[in-house]
Amino acid sequence: MKPSLRKTVFAGVAGLSLAGTVAGCAPSAQQPAAQDTEHSAGASASATGSAATGSSAGAAAGYKDGTYSADGNYKSPNGTETVGVQLTLAGGNVSAVEITQHPSNPNTRKFQGEFAGGIADQVVGKSLDEINVSKVAGSSLTSGGFNQAVEAIKAQAL
Repeated sequence: MKPSLRKTVFAGVAGLSLAGTVAGCAPSAQQPAAQDTEHSAGASASATGSAATGSSAGAAAGYKDGTYSADGNYKSPNGTETVGVQLTLAGGNVSAVEITQHPSNPNTRKFQGEFAGGIADQVVGKSLDEINVSKVAGSSLTSGGFNQAVEAIKAQAL
């Protein structure tokens, strides 16, 4: 293959890769677009937590009413980050949410703060089984940690 043709093919492949990456970071149609300087690649790790209270039986999926807490981890450009989640359930629905920020640097503090400020609009009033956020107030990585914490809370609330 000629060097100029090889460069053209390489440039085409690089362009397609870039287009796929940009499309993956685009805001979804269901959520309002916001400034996104945090990308959603590599959000994975484990979630841990414990129930604060858990009393009378909830309606949806047999979840018990009460307040439950868990931490979720996610990967950021600065390493593994943690976000704390506390959900209050009433009748199988989320009646309150509180985020505990565990930032390791100023960027994480900014994104977790934005996430904390916008998450209630996304989850309060919804069934616990309906919750799966992808991007809140411009923060896409924090969502991965939040979703992991929600999974741990589901297990606690059964």
